[in-house]
Amino acid sequence: MRGYFSQGLFGRDLLGSIVVFLVALPLCMGIAIASGMPPAAGLITGIVGGIVVGAICGSPLQVSGPAAGLAVLVFELVREHGVAALGPVVALAGLIQVVAGLSRLGVWFRMISPAVVAGMLSGIGILIVASQLHVLIDAVPKARGLENFAALPAALHDAISGGGGNLAALLVGVSTIAIMLAWEKLRPASLRFVPGALLAVVAVTAAVQWLGTSVNKVEVPSNLWATVTLPAFDSLGGLLQPYTLVAAFTFALIASAETLLSAAAVDRMHSGVRTRYDRELAAQGVGNLICGVLGALPMTGVIVRSAANVQAGSATRVATILHGGWILVFATLLPWLMRMTPVACLAGILVYTGIKMVNLKQIKSLAVYGRGTALIYVATTLAIVATDLLAGVLIGFALSLLRLAIQSSRLKVGLDAHHESGTQLLQLDGSATFLKVPALARTLERVPPNTRVLLEVDRLRHVDQACLELLTDWGRNAPVRGCELVVDWHALHRRVEGVRKAA
Repeated sequence: MRGYFSQGLFGRDLLGSIVVFLVALPLCMGIAIASGMPPAAGLITGIVGGIVVGAICGSPLQVSGPAAGLAVLVFELVREHGVAALGPVVALAGLIQVVAGLSRLGVWFRMISPAVVAGMLSGIGILIVASQLHVLIDAVPKARGLENFAALPAALHDAISGGGGNLAALLVGVSTIAIMLAWEKLRPASLRFVPGALLAVVAVTAAVQWLGTSVNKVEVPSNLWATVTLPAFDSLGGLLQPYTLVAAFTFALIASAETLLSAAAVDRMHSGVRTRYDRELAAQGVGNLICGVLGALPMTGVIVRSAANVQAGSATRVATILHGGWILVFATLLPWLMRMTPVACLAGILVYTGIKMVNLKQIKSLAVYGRGTALIYVATTLAIVATDLLAGVLIGFALSLLRLAIQSSRLKVGLDAHHESGTQLLQLDGSATFLKVPALARTLERVPPNTRVLLEVDRLRHVDQACLELLTDWGRNAPVRGCELVVDWHALHRRVEGVRKAA
């Protein structure tokens, strides 16, 4: 501990914690509103993510809290089953994460293709933009992304004409986005630690208060902990309901994938202690278990706040813990200050965040690994927008497996003349699976009558039943055309079992 203070690490962590706190505070409230929950639910998650998870996490510089990536899931769950369903689902998801972490399954959650994760974030970004554009005009968003887009023109017309939405709220939201854009482009190097979201909130809130503009404001209770609702004992039976189990596994899967991929990205930003993935997964589970009991939002490791933590020069987990403490102090002692914040201002921050999540430049970077990878990203994004988050991720995962199957079944089929008269050499290079039966059959059909075919299997890695039966049938019927198939059947059958692989 003495070395910690003597090396100046506390000063670095203190500054980093303040920067992360300034970034996290508006996002905690905004994500809660986007999730259909009161802002206090997001603040409690930010506090737990900072103080509790920060103390036991496996990625010391990663910051945990409510994430935009889960806002869509929470919104749908609350809309369909009510606020009371959120606590048990989040708690069960946390328990799943704890078990997975203790079982050392952290590395398996990283199995999801980066293209699917990127598509998931882009799809979530589009859905957030679609819903928050309605909140931007103090209107109520629809349940589905496509419905939000379809209803947006009429909602904007009502806001501008004064028929339904709030034109003043629209101006507040647009001003927020404009300030964040301008700050990102014009921010001096000496003030790079000041987040644009904080500057926008302060400036717009001050303007609204000074002008007395009538817009919806954030509702934060005087006593933050008065909003905590412990799950009723008789509601625990709901943990075994099908929708609860499906929702919990969905939350756990997506939260874990986002957390561990974020941790890997954070490791690339610094040269300090590396992430212990199983411990990080278990710590996230403990945090979500607590948030579920308190009726708060689910949490993940969040790359935006984590990047701000690293860039601010934080050295240890103390920065993450302190940022949670700042949120606790601010929400407990200064709730009246947060109640001045316009809801449209937070919606503007989330619209800006959602647009940043839709990074179309990723298509070009993913295409480096093949056009199929880029198509998986696009398909996952569109599927999430058109259906829902779980279905979109499953579609992306299925497409990844299909692409892997196609790549692993690549087979080059060559039929060349042999130096012996009346003999041809059939060469198979790769994996002969059922997907390649048509190509192999067409090649065999080109064998002229009265030809002796030598099958070369030295470069054949694997052959499945479909191709083996095709070769067997052709060899059995070959004498009818005066042909003969010459092959080392013992060597061919060994490739069925995968015992021997080509060099």
